Amino acid sequence: MGRPRKFDETRALTAVMHTFWQRGYEATSTRDLAESTGMGLSSLSNAFGDKRQLYLRALRRYYETNTAVQTDLLRRPGPVKDRVRALMTQAIDIDLANPPSSGCLIMNASMERASTDPEVAQEVRRHFTTVEQAVRSALAEGQDSGEITRDQDAGTLAHHVLSTYYGLRVLARVQPDRTALTNVVETLLAKL
Repeated sequence: MGRPRKFDETRALTAVMHTFWQRGYEATSTRDLAESTGMGLSSLSNAFGDKRQLYLRALRRYYETNTAVQTDLLRRPGPVKDRVRALMTQAIDIDLANPPSSGCLIMNASMERASTDPEVAQEVRRHFTTVEQAVRSALAEGQDSGEITRDQDAGTLAHHVLSTYYGLRVLARVQPDRTALTNVVETLLAKL
């Protein structure tokens, strides 16, 4: 008889995150979550709490992983426009992957649960605020170096960039045309 597998909380939370990401909150059952983690229902509940608590933990896991990747792209060295392009083209690549992705978990949460659950809304705001601050900081750096226009302040430009970024995430689901999506990115960058 083999040794029992050691509980790996990070692996389990990542599996939970991906399950909610693929199915959404309402369509995900606790049985789905147990199957994705390889845990029994009672073990899952004992380790993480109820479905809602698991969802909040999944959103926090997304923040630790995916939000960190987004902000890291914006903070790396090099031209600011290249960093913004990298952020957007990475999202396009993810959204057009085969099989197609389920978009952005935080955007999905904002549409599905944030208006009815204050803690979900708080997690969504934390993600959006963090990415907005990273975009604003990169754009301000570009304005200081002369790479980015000073016609508007960095905060206003950041809102424009983020509106385009999140719009691309939605557009990719209904118009999976890489050329059209990258043209949107290049148009935005030309205006910066």
